[in-house]
Amino acid sequence: MKLLMVEDNKSVSEMMSMFFQKEGWDVSFAYDGIEAVDMFNEDPDSWDIITLDLNLPKKDGMEVAKEIRAKSKSVPIIMLTARDSDSDQVLGFEMGADDYVTKPFSPITLVARIKALQRRAHAEAQPEAPKHPEEQKKKEYQIKTAHFKLNTNTREAYLDGQLIPDLTPKEFELLNALAQKPRQVYSREQLLELVWGYEYYGDERTVDAHIKKLRQKIEEVGPQVIQTVWGVGYKFDDSEVDKPK
Repeated sequence: MKLLMVEDNKSVSEMMSMFFQKEGWDVSFAYDGIEAVDMFNEDPDSWDIITLDLNLPKKDGMEVAKEIRAKSKSVPIIMLTARDSDSDQVLGFEMGADDYVTKPFSPITLVARIKALQRRAHAEAQPEAPKHPEEQKKKEYQIKTAHFKLNTNTREAYLDGQLIPDLTPKEFELLNALAQKPRQVYSREQLLELVWGYEYYGDERTVDAHIKKLRQKIEEVGPQVIQTVWGVGYKFDDSEVDKPK
């Protein structure tokens, strides 16, 4: 795996370098935002994962993430930051981050997050076996309810016939996981396991931040179908949707 770590604190980079080498990963380091963008742009398709500090000299991590996403929609990005607020997390996800790790962090935790994101990215990249036209037609929508339908091949979701706009990969996967079993309540820990692929090392606020953005996009086209079950987690429920917006 080829990894780009963008981190202005060289002591952190040196510490993580030992852990990355132990995994056998090919790691490059950038120490400011401009260097990070230049290194990424040299060969955008060659990188398997990026860890990106939010507080960087010359160009901050949010802008770096935005520029990377303009070149690659799929390379996984983990934000690393000393900031610890929901607004910062949401902004990071809006800029294209897939996960969020707050400093100070355990090197073992970061390695686990990287492995989980890479496993999922690799699984999503595997081509599906060709389907017979009739079989493909039957599976046009893998999830279909009275008001909602979702196609995992096109990665599109519709509420009362209207496309839910601009879903990020993680937002789509969250919606897919919840909608597969309408009205079943999922804890944040379960959603971390289903969508991010890790259990013990998960940060529940990652789920909350993604749910917040997902709800905003759903509300652009119709009634809210992601419900909070206080003290437990979240569920998909479109039983209260009576008509299109």
